[in-house]
Parts: sequence; C-alpha cells; structure tokens
Amino acid sequence: MSAARETPAEQGVAPSVTHRRYVPYSHAHYGGNLVDGAYVLGLFGDVATEVSIRSDGDEGLFASYSDVQFRAPVRAGDVLEVTATLTRRGRRSRVMAFEARVVCRACPDRGESAAEVLDEPVVAVTAVGTIVVP
Repeated sequence: MSAARETPAEQGVAPSVTHRRYVPYSHAHYGGNLVDGAYVLGLFGDVATEVSIRSDGDEGLFASYSDVQFRAPVRAGDVLEVTATLTRRGRRSRVMAFEARVVCRACPDRGESAAEVLDEPVVAVTAVGTIVVP
C-alpha cells in the first residue's frame, strides 16, 4: 500500500511554471511587426493550465484577470519567456502572478534572419489572474 502523494501546494511550495515561445511573423498585427496583447494573454492561459495540473491534477478554468500591464512591445521574431506562479490558494480558486519577458529579439537592420539574445530580458507584460478548479 503506497502513501498518497502530496501536491506541491500541500507541501508549502509555490508552483511556478515557465514556457518559452518564438513569436512567428504570422502573428504580427500592427506596424513595426507589433503583436497584439491578446497573444500574450493566451500564453498566460497555457502556463496557468500547467500550474493547475501540477498543483491540483486538473486543468482548471481561467476566471478573471485583476490586473494586466502592457509594459513593453512584443514583436514578431521575439522569443518570450512566460512564467506563472501560484500566489494564493483558496478552496476552489487559485491566484497566479504572470510575467512575460522578451529574451531574444529579431534584428532586421542586420539582416533578414538576424537576431540576438538580449543581455537583460525585457518585461513586456505582467498580470494577476484567478483560476478555478472543480
């Protein structure tokens, strides 16, 4: 007979998940190859799903954002690092902090396929959101 396995949240650990994603040029929506903010919000939903699976064994459902800040542009050709961290756990609700950082950026002035790793990531979007689990 095996003992029940505790979730990270039950162990007192704040689960945090990070995904990386290349932003394709097909997602450029505005001049200067800018990508709309909804693109990043979709990525926040993806990392929230993994945090929910890891902490609750369920995908959960995104209920709301209480704060979204667009701090810097996201452009086609960027590589984003998107992190969700569980900050509060209720009976059925989970509050998470989100951050999207640009870690690589295209350099079209140097050539069609030129890009660089940024010395310091640029925080592009932050948010706080609530997820509910059954």
